[in-house]
Amino acid sequence: MKFVVLGAIALLASSGCQLIEPYLVKVGIDRYILPGDTKGLVGLLWIYLAVALGDFIFSFIQAYITNYLGQKTMYNLRMDIFGHLQRLSLRYFDRNPVGRLVTRATSDVEVLNQLFSTGLVTVIGDLAMIAGIMLAMLLLHWKLALLIFSILPVLLVVTFYFRGKLREAFRLVRARIARINAFLQEALSGISVIQLFNQQDKTRDKFDVLNAENMDAHLNTVFYYALFFPLMELIGAFATAIILWYGGVNVMEGTLTFGVLVAFIQYSGKFFRPISDLSEKYNIFQAAAASSERIFNLLDTRQIIPEPDSPVWLDRVEGRVEFRDVQFAYNEGEPVLKGVGFTVEPGEKIAIVGSTGAGKTTIINLLARFYDIRGGEITIDGTDIRKLSKKMLRQNIGIALQDVFIFSGTVKSNIALGEDDPSMERILEASKAIGAHGFISRLPGGYDHVLTERGSTLSVGQRQLLSFTRVMYTSPSILVLDEATSSVDTHTEHVIQAALERLITGRTSLVIAHRLSTIRHVDRILVMHHGRIAETGTHEELLARRGIYFNLYQLQYRDQEVALPEA
Repeated sequence: MKFVVLGAIALLASSGCQLIEPYLVKVGIDRYILPGDTKGLVGLLWIYLAVALGDFIFSFIQAYITNYLGQKTMYNLRMDIFGHLQRLSLRYFDRNPVGRLVTRATSDVEVLNQLFSTGLVTVIGDLAMIAGIMLAMLLLHWKLALLIFSILPVLLVVTFYFRGKLREAFRLVRARIARINAFLQEALSGISVIQLFNQQDKTRDKFDVLNAENMDAHLNTVFYYALFFPLMELIGAFATAIILWYGGVNVMEGTLTFGVLVAFIQYSGKFFRPISDLSEKYNIFQAAAASSERIFNLLDTRQIIPEPDSPVWLDRVEGRVEFRDVQFAYNEGEPVLKGVGFTVEPGEKIAIVGSTGAGKTTIINLLARFYDIRGGEITIDGTDIRKLSKKMLRQNIGIALQDVFIFSGTVKSNIALGEDDPSMERILEASKAIGAHGFISRLPGGYDHVLTERGSTLSVGQRQLLSFTRVMYTSPSILVLDEATSSVDTHTEHVIQAALERLITGRTSLVIAHRLSTIRHVDRILVMHHGRIAETGTHEELLARRGIYFNLYQLQYRDQEVALPEA
């Protein structure tokens, strides 16, 4: 708050210095130049320079403070946005392109920075300057002042006309930029697919359309800017012409001094400049209003998986998982799970299989509470997971996904995610158990090797091994393998299977696999079909029933282990 007060004081002091300068010119002309008083003129010049120096100092203080406040506001707002995005459920990200969300935290926040650094505070100075100039003009020659003020209605009409035009223009610009960011995010993430299917030209054409729409939106604002400011200059020129005509006649008649005429011309220039600035600030306000509307719509979004008011703390997680009549839909009216119920005892290994859309991956999403169920209950050791803190819940669930996400950073930091001081001993133990130590040691720098975004320099198998090492490091009570070995070659799969046997031992394990040959030795298999558990049993029991599992197994056996499509 003290910075705001100091900035306001510096701003008002700077405006005061600028108001004094034309008056000093008037005094210099009338009192010293025309009478020929050189000594008095020199003294006045020192006063004028002191005022100009004060203007410089106060302007610097004001500019620094306002920009500091703008940067601080931008920092806090970006932290709020990022923190809020991290708390939102996956459902929100399913429906909002990442590029659009990036725009909220970058471009839209930058627009608000302009509001705080060059808009909001300086408006006070502009208003103070206008009020001060009007008072000075009235005191110097009220008739000439009123004649100048008669132009104000024209200024108001022009300003209000352009206000509406620019508001819509800026809103369209922000929308177009968001679309470009979303498209770029998608295109660059899928660049390998674009190149593989020779879609470069078509993708470029799509981008050309979006880019052209963005250019047209910007040109629309440029048109109004290009028209508005010259029009303001033209109105200012009319004001100067009025001063020269009316004031000049009065000077010749002896009813107005030459110093007052010069001061009026200077005040006129200073008078219309803050009015033009206010109009420009209004444009900044319009852009900021459009950006703030989108930012606060995001911050007001309540698609958040809620934390319990009084979370239950489990001293030791045994790993008993139970789904009781669970119902869920990603979209209203399109149920994915329809009364699913099953129990996994501590240390038991079960597999979940099924065709596309059966609901296999959804079970994992609900167990980790990435989404909340629509009906039923999911419990761990008899406690509803909605009564557990999300942090505790996810600390006890290790998930290895088919699509492994590797962050930019060292191998070590990717294994020990979230730890400031990771244990190298545990990292080595986990990587050796998984079989990843060999390839990691061969990397330049070993565990300190810096990986690029998404681990693009690693093979699919290496990324998968790194993902398993990450899970092994956390030593969870419950293990989830979502299509964990469907993306690796046969040799790597054997390495992984051997490591997973050690990882699974003593842990409750849920395995989702496309290749049924990899799950023959689990304790139980759940067969999902149209959102329900259609069959359950061991590998041999399900084959003997000659049902859905039997048909899936026969299909894969016939096709020599061809992977099923993903759920």
